[in-house]
Amino acid sequence: MPAVKGRSKNIYLLGFTSFLNDASGEMIMPLLPLLITSLGGGGAAVGLIGGLREAVSSLLKVVFGWWSDRVGRRKPFVVVGYLFSAVFKLGLALSNTWPQVAVASSLERVGKGVRTAPRDAIIADSVPRGRGKGFGIHRAMDTAGAVFGSLLVLYLFWSQGMSLRAIILLASSIALFSLIPLIWVTEGGTGKRAVPLFRGVRGLPRSLKAFIAVAALHALGNFSYMFFLLRAQGVLAGMGGRPSAAMSLLLYVVFNISYAALAIPAGALSDRWGKRRLIGGGYVLFSLLCGGFFWVKTLVGLMFLFLLYGMVYALLEGNQRAYVADLAPEEVRGTALGLYHTVVGLAALPASLVAGLLWEITPGLSFLYGGGLSLMAALGLIFLKEDRRWRNANG
Repeated sequence: MPAVKGRSKNIYLLGFTSFLNDASGEMIMPLLPLLITSLGGGGAAVGLIGGLREAVSSLLKVVFGWWSDRVGRRKPFVVVGYLFSAVFKLGLALSNTWPQVAVASSLERVGKGVRTAPRDAIIADSVPRGRGKGFGIHRAMDTAGAVFGSLLVLYLFWSQGMSLRAIILLASSIALFSLIPLIWVTEGGTGKRAVPLFRGVRGLPRSLKAFIAVAALHALGNFSYMFFLLRAQGVLAGMGGRPSAAMSLLLYVVFNISYAALAIPAGALSDRWGKRRLIGGGYVLFSLLCGGFFWVKTLVGLMFLFLLYGMVYALLEGNQRAYVADLAPEEVRGTALGLYHTVVGLAALPASLVAGLLWEITPGLSFLYGGGLSLMAALGLIFLKEDRRWRNANG
């Protein structure tokens, strides 16, 4: 994996930080609805907090990506972002009402908004000629943390009967330890760039903005994983089985294992075959996956589909970020990655809302909706014209 001299270690250091932070997050995520309801919140409170978490994180990513370009530094934003998340995870454990949970949960996601684009820019700057594999390694380590966290919370909560607050306290402690590898992360610095945010966004290459639009189209159909788990529960019930939280969590673990195992190979293939081809393949595979969930009727079929679901994420998550970095000039890479994360994140909000409304009519419509938009995104990618000045310069 060709890298800037002395900086390839950044991939693994940032990956280990993400491993610990995501393990911490996945310990909390399955328990958050239980915490909210235990403090008197209902379905509306769960939906409100979930929406606030996504909106806060998405809106901030482009701002802090641009800010890191403006000051010519990335690492301080990464450190502050992870620290912010760790502190307010502790705030969740100390909350006594569901509105306090809403505040702590939203502030925890501020940390994600602060760190994401600058961190991805450090990864892109560290491996200018092997970005697909570099992002693949980072996503694999991040997702391995999700697997570990999911298994740990399954053991502690369902097997050992540990309390919600005790688990969240443990998770916040793990998040604090995630800051340690950042001590050794290095960056070259890009030089200060005093360009206003909106002018910086307008000045991005046309091909980059076109790709972000295509990615947003896919995101509009890429609704929450919870709908796939709901479909799985319906299939199990139809077989005469008893849907359980443990089975849902097990299928989620299968998804994460598949994602973690395939992220590095998918990134390496994108460097060899082209990121655009792998991303297009991911869009088509997601469409086929939606068709599979429309028809699936067996447990074996569910396991296979959740393995494919992990493959979709392996093809798309790291490679889309790497492709954005390829299409962006170095001095605005933070802005470009921030814009990508913000647009895709905001598109994901109506995706789940529309899927939920269609689900109320019949679950199959949700999967037809997601599959159709993903196919449209694949077609849009075919007609995308790249700006060769930046594509050739950035590998």
